[in-house]
Amino acid sequence: MKKNNVLKTTAIMAAAVLMMTACSSPSTTTKDTVETAETTKAAKAAETTEAAKSDEALTVEIKDIHGMVTVPVNPQKVISLDNRTYETLSDWGIELVAAPKGVMPAGSQYVADESVLDIGNHREPNLEIIAAADPDLVIVGQRFASYYEEIKKLVPNAVVIDLNFDVSEEADTPGENLVNGLKDSTVALGKIFDKNKEAEQLTDDFDQAIEAVKSAYNGTDTIMSVVVSGGNIGFSAPHSGRVWGPMYEVFGWVPALDIDNTTSDHQGDDISVEAIAQSNPDWIFVLDRDAAVSSTTDAVPAQDVIDQSPALQNVTAVSEGHIVYAPADTYTNESIQTYLELFGDLQKALAE
Repeated sequence: MKKNNVLKTTAIMAAAVLMMTACSSPSTTTKDTVETAETTKAAKAAETTEAAKSDEALTVEIKDIHGMVTVPVNPQKVISLDNRTYETLSDWGIELVAAPKGVMPAGSQYVADESVLDIGNHREPNLEIIAAADPDLVIVGQRFASYYEEIKKLVPNAVVIDLNFDVSEEADTPGENLVNGLKDSTVALGKIFDKNKEAEQLTDDFDQAIEAVKSAYNGTDTIMSVVVSGGNIGFSAPHSGRVWGPMYEVFGWVPALDIDNTTSDHQGDDISVEAIAQSNPDWIFVLDRDAAVSSTTDAVPAQDVIDQSPALQNVTAVSEGHIVYAPADTYTNESIQTYLELFGDLQKALAE
């Protein structure tokens, strides 16, 4: 009798367990299914977000002289026609497929690299080479700025940006244009080639170099800036003169001589050494054009021209050794690095 009761009780308990299992299983299974579905959905959403971020990273918005432009990040086939960009691109390890070697620094890695096609100089460029190179990006500026529209038509599938900025005689604020132009173009290149930290460092160094020159200049010494070309001395006028002109505005220099109807001519404006001597400048700042472009062995260095001019020997700047020469490649390498080097030389000289 007891045995039957035990069996009966066991059977009832087993049935109860089965009922509980039957009741609970669908709920548990449903919960697991929902959680799995939600996890899958979240994963897909994350993948979509990452994909969107990846797509965004493929391009960047930069501002050139014509407005906002969408540019591919790290483009594979790049052409630069802007002398203000070569040293920056070279320092960052950016390869070029073509460049105007005739108006580039002789020591540039791009000039020596035979795989880089030569477009020629800006006076007689072979623009068909640009089309043949099938570039992703063409950087226009400075000497080639006037070819912007023509180049866009030649390479309709490429992005063409114009990093030019005006420091000529027509510019209202050449000094401001020089400073902002060099900084803005450096930042733009940093975005395009994923070198934002490097670009930021360059612009910070540039700002500091400007302040250092301002601090070193006493505010009263008179400045004469010249361009030496073909053994002749040309006047690099305040405001518009080649290389030096905008710096009068940037640093507040007092000009030793002011002449009407000056230009931004690449050889400077005509001036006699007697006029320079009569102005008796405290400082003479010199751009040696031949050092950057002359291929002849008989080119006379700017320093020799100054040193061997009898009319200049009693000038304060010469007698006291107050002469600063721009880096030898400045005429064809007006990069932010060149100005950093030049500003460092100016600061050191003015502080002595």
